[in-house]
Amino acid sequence: MTRSDLAPPTEAGAGENTATVDTTLILRLTSAVEQLTAMHTVASLELRCFTPEEAAVILGKTENWVAENIRARRIPFTYVGRTPRLTAAHIRQIQAQGEVLPSKYAKPVAA
Repeated sequence: MTRSDLAPPTEAGAGENTATVDTTLILRLTSAVEQLTAMHTVASLELRCFTPEEAAVILGKTENWVAENIRARRIPFTYVGRTPRLTAAHIRQIQAQGEVLPSKYAKPVAA
């Protein structure tokens, strides 16, 4: 959303009711503020615990894959009460576990 989206529409006829323009502007500003408050900050994502379903979406896997690996203790997780949850750090660790580096004997890629 930009400032021009918040500006009232300009028309050639100056006979518009000022109250109508102000109401429209207030509604646009309210919508913009609601959108900004709904956005997650980096700090809030770092503190958040994701369910296996939410983590599966982030990892591009199925919920079943995440649940099975939690049960087998192949991926890092934490318990909140009796339910397993994954933090942003856990998700980064899972992604790093699958990293494959090229062999030092591999031929370089031609540019």
